Amino acid sequence: MNIEAKTPAREKIVDAANRLFYSEGIRAVSVDAIAEKAGVTKKTLYYHFRSKDDLVAEYLTTRDQPNLRLYEQWFEAADGIIADKTEAIFMQVAKSARHPKWKGCGFLRTAAELANLPGHPAMKIGADHKKRFEGWLETKFADAGIEQPHTLARQVVLLMDGAFSTMLVHREPAYAEEAGLAAHELVANRLMKRP
Repeated sequence: MNIEAKTPAREKIVDAANRLFYSEGIRAVSVDAIAEKAGVTKKTLYYHFRSKDDLVAEYLTTRDQPNLRLYEQWFEAADGIIADKTEAIFMQVAKSARHPKWKGCGFLRTAAELANLPGHPAMKIGADHKKRFEGWLETKFADAGIEQPHTLARQVVLLMDGAFSTMLVHREPAYAEEAGLAAHELVANRLMKRP
């Protein structure tokens, strides 16, 4: 039997890990707590995942595409030019951060917890996620005719991750709004410099 198959037990384990890791952190959550939350035995958990590290990697994998789709949805739903649409992502992040269950960016929080383990599979998954977001922005900027779209995408990603980090420190969503205004200005300035 392929243990990667989506079985009800596996889905319960991933769902429990997702909720616990996001709300409490990677290191604070034990395999026992995940098994209990999922309503499965520890043996069942280890049947589906060889280790907690594999489960942490799966946790981030399950967050990747939904997060990217959400950013794209916010971007596409926003009115105005590409600068307005870029700013809208930040404004929606700020709105999400006002929810009592918001705990920040799961990718950045995991990277912080695993900073001493650069070879951990979750670190690669997190880095790939951030690069996919950067690449998506680059494509949007290139489609708008902006020169050096890669540089601009990287600057916007720095603003986004800076906003996530600062909001965690201060618990103040206004930092994402300010970062959104800065992103708007960056993109608008590049638009004006188009040939």
